Amino acid sequence: MASGPYRKLSLKASAPPGSGAPRPSSSSSFKSRASPGSSSSAAVSVRRSSPGPHKDQDGVPGRVRVAVRLRPRNAEEMAADADFANFVELQPELKRLKLRKNNWDSDTYEFDEILTEFASQKRVYEVVAKPVLESVLDGYNGTVMAYGQTGTGKTFTLGRLGEEATADRGIMVRAMEDILANVSFDTDSVAVSYLQLYMETIQDLLDPANDNIPIVEDPKTGDVSLPGATIVDIRDHHTFMELLSLGEAHRIAANTKLNTESSRSHAILMVHIRRSVDSGEDALPVENGRLAHLIKPSQQLIRKSKLVVVDLAGSERILKSGSEGQMLEEAKSINLSLSALGKCINALAENSAHVPVRDSKLTRLLKDSFGGTARTSLIITIGPSPRHRGETTSTILFGQRAMKVENMLKIKEEFDYKSLSRKLEIQVDKLIVENERLQKECDDEVERVNTEAQNRIAEVERNFAEALEKERLKLQMEYMESIKELEEKLICNQQKHNRNGFTGDKQPEEGHDASVPELSKRLNDETSRRKAAEEEVNQLKHQLALLSLPAGDGDTDMMKIHKKLEDEADQRKKLEEEVVLLRNQLLQVALDADQTRRYPERGGFGDMYSRNFPLRENGNSQKSSIATLSEQVGLQKILTLLESEDANVRIHAVKVIANLAAEEVNQERIVEAGGLSSLLTLLRRFEDETVRRVAAGAIANLAMNEANQELIMAQGGISLLSVTASSAEDPQTLRMVAGAIANLCGNDKLQSKLRTEGGIRALLGTVRCGHPDVLSQVARGIANFAKCESRLATQGLRTGKSLLIEDGALPWIVHNANDEAAPIRRHIELALCHLAQHEVNAKDMVIGGALWELVRISRDCTREDIRNLARKTLVSSPTFRAELRRLRVDY
Repeated sequence: MASGPYRKLSLKASAPPGSGAPRPSSSSSFKSRASPGSSSSAAVSVRRSSPGPHKDQDGVPGRVRVAVRLRPRNAEEMAADADFANFVELQPELKRLKLRKNNWDSDTYEFDEILTEFASQKRVYEVVAKPVLESVLDGYNGTVMAYGQTGTGKTFTLGRLGEEATADRGIMVRAMEDILANVSFDTDSVAVSYLQLYMETIQDLLDPANDNIPIVEDPKTGDVSLPGATIVDIRDHHTFMELLSLGEAHRIAANTKLNTESSRSHAILMVHIRRSVDSGEDALPVENGRLAHLIKPSQQLIRKSKLVVVDLAGSERILKSGSEGQMLEEAKSINLSLSALGKCINALAENSAHVPVRDSKLTRLLKDSFGGTARTSLIITIGPSPRHRGETTSTILFGQRAMKVENMLKIKEEFDYKSLSRKLEIQVDKLIVENERLQKECDDEVERVNTEAQNRIAEVERNFAEALEKERLKLQMEYMESIKELEEKLICNQQKHNRNGFTGDKQPEEGHDASVPELSKRLNDETSRRKAAEEEVNQLKHQLALLSLPAGDGDTDMMKIHKKLEDEADQRKKLEEEVVLLRNQLLQVALDADQTRRYPERGGFGDMYSRNFPLRENGNSQKSSIATLSEQVGLQKILTLLESEDANVRIHAVKVIANLAAEEVNQERIVEAGGLSSLLTLLRRFEDETVRRVAAGAIANLAMNEANQELIMAQGGISLLSVTASSAEDPQTLRMVAGAIANLCGNDKLQSKLRTEGGIRALLGTVRCGHPDVLSQVARGIANFAKCESRLATQGLRTGKSLLIEDGALPWIVHNANDEAAPIRRHIELALCHLAQHEVNAKDMVIGGALWELVRISRDCTREDIRNLARKTLVSSPTFRAELRRLRVDY
């Protein structure tokens, strides 16, 4: 036995998330008077605003609501009471019930709800249990209880599993479905206990060895608990159904004159719900005259509630039930506990000072349900036979007294500080990691910018030094050349003067006076030019210092660009040569294909383009030719030709891809090489009918693989197929598009997205051409979609009306259900059977005329499995059975 107040039994590997140590609970009362035991509670009470409970029609939120359900007559009662008038008269619209004393006198009683013998299990659940369940999900305790004579349908109303017909599911199963649909197992948890009270002993139906569980009452709060009871964590509906089946197998039942399977114990199902809610965010107070820039973290609030479903054993008279021996003792114990319950309810209804709760373990367990803090609904079940007038009257009077009982509804909340602390720690860790990452990225970026700047500065300095050195050498060479030229001229003048000789004292002086001024002038000119050159060099240095970085980068970038242009020119030249070669090969292949083309057979898309576009006289040589071409040329090069500007090259390339896609071994290579994206691009960009037809056929072949289906949807393939379906007129193109959509309809994961992006409407739109091949693909797609919907609904993953019916497919299905073409008829018959399996579609199918087609299928269908499925559906559907009875159709 586990430690703590309960013994845990987990059917899952991962337990629900914990919430830490409990804190003082807070309660919110909806009545002015204080709750029992509240004054003695030592815990600090924190009042929180919370959604209020639903009020009854009389304005009392906590009053016990009582509904009456009449059991249909059985065969024995029909035969025995044939000469008697109706004993019970129901007036549901007035919520009134009459019990006839004789032909002219009757007693009238009013209840919250009156449920006739034709009321469905769903109707009973919504009227009796759903308001209680909504309050439980809001954080209140709730109780649903059935009371009545044995054999009047209490166990059927509460505990029916509905394994054979989902419409027969009882309140326990339906309540758990709603609970699982409204909780999040990331923060919430659901646990279940299943017990029986037998001979004043509480026994565990989930562990029969645990057969004497004590009742413990908290002296401070007055809450009742069951230490040692098995609690099972629930995370899915299948686990709960297994627990109910296990509990029902261990529950004690016997055969009496009134009931073949009479329950000899009170069954009690307890569902413990723990939900996390945020109490909101508040700004921090003003500090030092400034508002804080932080926000207080939201406080995690835990709401604990409990749903109790009680299937009471039926009251019985010994003379009528024929109980003997052990069964007699069981009947006495049952009647004593029910009598104690009646006394408690009488005391509560009369506002008595003393309520005898401790007279029975049943009344102790239901202490919170009557006069406590729980929202309670009671359904009393009665039979139609006047032979049990006394028992029926007693049951109705019990319900009348129960309606006078008022409960004080409370909600209990506690703060989950440990969970909040854990969340904040995780958030801080994430922020620290993110800060470290950003800091590292910033440091790396700064280091990179510094390194790049230093490299550029070094490069600019190097370029400037080289330019300066070149300029200095240039000026120095010019200066040396000028000096050399002057020296040569001087020597030449001297030689000329020496040849002429001296004729007098004045002639040499005159010659000398003429040469020296000229040389001085030239020397001054050279000096001025040198200074000007030096000033120009200084200006160039200054300009280089200002524009050094762009100048250095520009030269480098220009060299790189020229290099890239030269490489691209060489590459383009090579590609043009390869394109010419590929074009010649494709033209040769297309020439062979045009000579042997034949019309494809009707059917699937498994080898579509290996039949539509053959490359040789037979299939083997054709596939080998395509494979050889793919190996020689390369798949990637063929894919590049899909974007060729030459229409003939583009058409023949997509034909080759379509033929390759017909083989499963090539599909993965095509997708990996980007072939799927290229085919979708062709549908989007090109308006050529041949290209669109062949591309749609290739996509249809790829859509036969489940992994490819998800890729097609992810890349917007269904939208492109829908646009193509609406704009194309060629029957073969529509056939390819319808086949691709039909393949996508067979994937359970894509149903919602397929419908949202217009796939169903696009598929139905292709029937406008009336071609048999197109109609066959449409019928196949509808059958695939209906089959997936049925599978998801059976698994509990989908509810609501069929998407096919919502998109208007039912009229077309009914109109073509008896088509002459066998493939069309077979697919539509199968789709009708799958749609009819779920009661939510039955009303629309009756209005749309599908019921008659189901009747025809169940009688005349050539396939036995479809015929049996239609027959089973007609028998199991209450709507279909009622319609056939109304029309007086024998079935």
